[in-house]
Amino acid sequence: MSETQFYGFFTGGLMLLIAAALLIAWQLWRLREEERDGEISALDGVSHEMRINLQRMVNEIAQISETHEAGPDVLLPVRHPQLDGVNASLIRTNRNAIAVIGATYQELEARKMALRAALAQKRDLTYALDDAMDATINGIATLYMWEEHGGVRPSEAGMVRSWHVRDWMKGHGFAAHLLPGLHLRDEVVERLRQYGLHLTPRPLTHTAHEYYSMQYDRKADPHAPFWKRRKPKPEVMELDAEDEVEDLHDEDIADEAESYAEEERALEREMEDEAGYQEDEDMEEDLVYADDEDEDSPNGNGRLPN
Repeated sequence: MSETQFYGFFTGGLMLLIAAALLIAWQLWRLREEERDGEISALDGVSHEMRINLQRMVNEIAQISETHEAGPDVLLPVRHPQLDGVNASLIRTNRNAIAVIGATYQELEARKMALRAALAQKRDLTYALDDAMDATINGIATLYMWEEHGGVRPSEAGMVRSWHVRDWMKGHGFAAHLLPGLHLRDEVVERLRQYGLHLTPRPLTHTAHEYYSMQYDRKADPHAPFWKRRKPKPEVMELDAEDEVEDLHDEDIADEAESYAEEERALEREMEDEAGYQEDEDMEEDLVYADDEDEDSPNGNGRLPN
């Protein structure tokens, strides 16, 4: 084999190896893409499956409320093969959220069984219907967290506008008055807020009159109805026990101070009297001494005549 043939054979073999490697890589990439598309489709199927079950539950509750003679066959059993398939596969997803969806299905099935038993026994349906509607509201809140936030905890989803939840429900066909006696969208929003989702704006706690009275009336009483100004109360000369003790203590201190001042004034008067008495004695001594000098002196009263 010549050198030219050798290099040609070597180059051809290398090109075949590169082509085979590229073909294998492309096949692996295609399989991975198909697997990823399958996982996304399976997770979307979980959402679709749960939404269908919830809509069926809402329609069944509405039918039972409107028709009091409905039988237990109105309530169909809850089935979730898509969720079972996700649980059986090795799809990488939020398993905590999948567990929450499974628990929601269990609650829906339990409420349906209780309602079915009440219908079969012709008992009062009030409490059974309330429990079924509560389970439905929980299911819609769980479905929202799964579709819009990937099933994370409500406290970890961040700030969400309440109108976003309402628009999502409107897009999925959950009308506001599907459940009898309830505003479905408001109930779902409040349930999500109870679960810890930070929904804005917060519910109003003041009327417009109360709010503006509180903001612009600085003398308003916040504990009065409608933040009205507190009327001045007449002064009552009644003291509490602590105030009486403080007043007695102050009176004792004032009495002690007054007695001490009186003692000081008396002491000053005594000192002034003693000083005046001492001056009088000194003056008397000076007079006596002067008389003695006059008597003894030659020029005094006892002097000899010339």
